[in-house]
Amino acid sequence: MKKFMTLLLALAMVLSLAACGGGDKPAGDAGDSAPAGTSDPADSSAPADSGTDAPAFTTVEEGKLHMSTNAAFPPYEMTTDAGGFEGIDVEVAQAIAEKLGLELVVDDMGFDAALTAVQTGQSDIAMAGITVTEDRQQVMDFSDSYATGIQVVIVKEDSPIATVADLSNAQMIGCQKATTGYIYCSDTPENGGYGEDHVTAYETGALAVMALVNGQVDAVVIDNEPAKSFVASNDGLKILDTEFAVEDYAIGLAKGNTALLEAVNAAMAELKADGTFQGIVDKYITAE
Repeated sequence: MKKFMTLLLALAMVLSLAACGGGDKPAGDAGDSAPAGTSDPADSSAPADSGTDAPAFTTVEEGKLHMSTNAAFPPYEMTTDAGGFEGIDVEVAQAIAEKLGLELVVDDMGFDAALTAVQTGQSDIAMAGITVTEDRQQVMDFSDSYATGIQVVIVKEDSPIATVADLSNAQMIGCQKATTGYIYCSDTPENGGYGEDHVTAYETGALAVMALVNGQVDAVVIDNEPAKSFVASNDGLKILDTEFAVEDYAIGLAKGNTALLEAVNAAMAELKADGTFQGIVDKYITAE
């Protein structure tokens, strides 16, 4: 009798366990759970929680802000003896990167290449004393202006060129390649320029000034702050008193990169408001 009762109890337990299993449910039935380590297909379209501190913009390299520049434009960007970079644009870009929670990466290249880099997605921002022009606005976006650039004329101290008007008598004018100085000077006389035959483009402003020192050009048209640095480093040169052009500097970005543009403008506004930006400028440009 004991053996019979034991068999009955065992049979009851088997039947009870089978009932609890419930059998297979149809796909998508409520209550389904994915195996450990896999995602539920029903939730695959749901956006991932990026957290409140995640940026709304993307950069060409995660966690970094790539700045393309031409580090031969003192005091805005230049190389150090140790092979690094310094200058107004470099420090401002560093401060912006910190505001955005990113690491700054400086990519040094030719001036025209620096502009192309943002257009082709190789860099996030371009800073190289870049002037906002209508032509450039067709292919790239610009931040709010952060500085006023003044184009001036460098000549030898004994030069017959005494005013900007005298440039029309110059046999050859030197400019940095792709800059507004080159664009203005190489334009046709009908448009206020001097013609391509009277202008030579150099890879850097320093090379244009060296050509002036060596007598290869009669004058150099370049931004005022670099001009002061070049004149201070080369005896026998001077800057004409009259200005050649007045322009606005801004940060270049890829066309349509609105999220990063807004973030950069917001960061710049904070740097101006708290005095950081002016402190950087004062470090490199002494008030006259």
